[in-house]
Amino acid sequence: MSSNSNSEVSANAPKRSAPSPKQAIFIKAFHTLNLISLIFMTTSGLRIYNANPVFGGRGGWTFPKFLLLGGGLSGARNWHFAAMWFFSMSLLIYGIYIFITRRWKHRFASEKDIQALQAKNPKRKNYAWHRLAYTAIIPILLLAILSGLCMYKPAQFAWVTSLFGSWQNLRVVHFLTIPIVLIFAIAHISLSLRVGGIKMIRSMFV
Repeated sequence: MSSNSNSEVSANAPKRSAPSPKQAIFIKAFHTLNLISLIFMTTSGLRIYNANPVFGGRGGWTFPKFLLLGGGLSGARNWHFAAMWFFSMSLLIYGIYIFITRRWKHRFASEKDIQALQAKNPKRKNYAWHRLAYTAIIPILLLAILSGLCMYKPAQFAWVTSLFGSWQNLRVVHFLTIPIVLIFAIAHISLSLRVGGIKMIRSMFV
């Protein structure tokens, strides 16, 4: 009798929800600053693009005004470069942080991650895809910053600018980094949702 009552109590007992993931305050600040910087860089960059479209020249297709930041071209450039410096410094500080704390050992892809993609464990696959995405986005971010600096100070970085072949090639490369970074952000959010749900996303900011 007692065993039956105990089983009924345990069956009717409310299920405990999984504890919310905890992130260091530095990680929260890093994600928040990067998100704001990316929004400002993207919207101001689209305004700069509209002044002289990369594809089609002056008569080329432009982005709608509600996606733009900065008013005129000079204002958009000021917003763009201000956000770029915040973004660059944030990445530099984060790089130093993961190096000092040795978190880089768990952030970037290795041979084990290639093997994990072939395994049947979905959790291992998610973590492996996460590390592969982190590793792949690094050269893209460096390319975005470097190509942006070359357009900002072409005389000072003439030797780097020449590697792109032409000014148009430089503009195309810089512009194409935007959708790649956006795809990474979507993949990053999607993988985080798979691992920890909405609580994981909230823990990165709140």
